[in-house]
Amino acid sequence: MSSAARPLVIATAFAASLVVGLLVLFWAMGGVSKVTQAAAIGGPFQLTDQNGKAVTEQSLKGKPTLIFFGYTHCPDVCPTSLFEMSEVLRAMGKDADKVNAVFISVDPERDTPATMKDYLSSFDPHLEGLSGDPAETAKVITSYRVYAKKVPTKDGDYTMDHTALIYLMDRDGRFVSPFNLKRTPEEAATDLKRYL
Repeated sequence: MSSAARPLVIATAFAASLVVGLLVLFWAMGGVSKVTQAAAIGGPFQLTDQNGKAVTEQSLKGKPTLIFFGYTHCPDVCPTSLFEMSEVLRAMGKDADKVNAVFISVDPERDTPATMKDYLSSFDPHLEGLSGDPAETAKVITSYRVYAKKVPTKDGDYTMDHTALIYLMDRDGRFVSPFNLKRTPEEAATDLKRYL
């Protein structure tokens, strides 16, 4: 073997052993089946809607569901997101009855059912507001992998930092993907109708 060919043979052998090693590792970790598993987002909860009725994750099954986590004292992100959700529901026409649109509070201290009812009166009537005691709120926040943190303000009040994401769940309550509202309401409505 010539001295010029030796580095090429060594590099080829190294690359081949690397590929074989990665394939063995991939196989040992369960192959494609583990890589493509759905994200574990969502789970059991029991909250109260703005009319005082108990709502669980089972109550939402049978329809695709848009879920947004926020709070009624939110200065901009929450009202903007709820307005955008309202516009998508309006663009759906009669098909809006075939979708759950849910606003879950991350602020159990202030967001009572009555507060939620008053707040949601400014948005599409299909929107359902859910709140609960601190333990139930913490449970639903954890199961949906939501970030929510109370942040004191200088005046002695507080605000909430939180995930500003719309969750799309399928008719069986399984997480599909984040739902994009940064498009026209008509485009978002057409996309949502695919899950009816």
